[in-house]
Amino acid sequence: MSQPAYAGQPKKKTKLDIAPIIGFIILLAVTIAMILPFGFMISTSLKTTKEMLVFPPTVIPEQFAWGNFKELFINDEIKFGRQYGNSLIVSIATVIGTVLSSSFVAFGFARYRAKGSQLMFMLVLGTLMLPYPAIMIPQFLLFTKLGLHDSLLPLILPAFFGSAYMIFLLRQFFSNLPNEIYDAGRIDGCREIGLYWKLTLPLAGPVLATVAIFSFIWSWNDLLAPVLYLDSQENFTLPIGMAAMLSSKFRIAPWNLMMAASLLSVLPIVALFAVAQKRFVEGIVLTGIK
Repeated sequence: MSQPAYAGQPKKKTKLDIAPIIGFIILLAVTIAMILPFGFMISTSLKTTKEMLVFPPTVIPEQFAWGNFKELFINDEIKFGRQYGNSLIVSIATVIGTVLSSSFVAFGFARYRAKGSQLMFMLVLGTLMLPYPAIMIPQFLLFTKLGLHDSLLPLILPAFFGSAYMIFLLRQFFSNLPNEIYDAGRIDGCREIGLYWKLTLPLAGPVLATVAIFSFIWSWNDLLAPVLYLDSQENFTLPIGMAAMLSSKFRIAPWNLMMAASLLSVLPIVALFAVAQKRFVEGIVLTGIK
């Protein structure tokens, strides 16, 4: 029992823990620093060409130029709608190819032990140390010989041959699944391909969401491969199309249109992460739990 306080007895001073306050201030400062560029992008995307050149720049546009977004889709020089569609096709196909191929290879490495399998897995991981310029020229020559230059296929086909990083991520998850699940599946008459398709993939929802998000972002933001393979503007993806806007026939660099295009290009990634955020966090956590 606590002892009663007597009159004249000095009260104990409670110590103020300032560590959480300092941490909150630091997090608030970092958050503001990261939000400011996004706010500048939104503000510039809604400015007219005249207001865009005003110095010092205005924070809130005097006149909201919503027509900038319409200009992106109706301007024949920019062809933003076509490029947006190309990026969606490439990114969605890349996600499908990466998820299917990487999960299939990872399932084999995780569930089957054979002589030399560990060495083969190490060789797969070793490809992570190869920089893209080392395989860029052989890959370019291969697709050129196949007649696939200036098409979207060179940007899509490599995804159907697996990704070493995604294989590693998926293998870590598959290795943690109990063998009793597969034994029960075999008793029920499920074959090996059924164990992969009907048991493993449904259980791997969180890590598959992680793979899908990473694959989509890398493909959506990729600039080097489209520059290497694409020549005609009709086949441009968003990164190369937006870069080409600065070298177009505009008298003044259309930074307001660039910011509007950047804002629209961010929306699919934000939407994807918002939808799969819970699965994404679970995938990151579960791949490290034994």
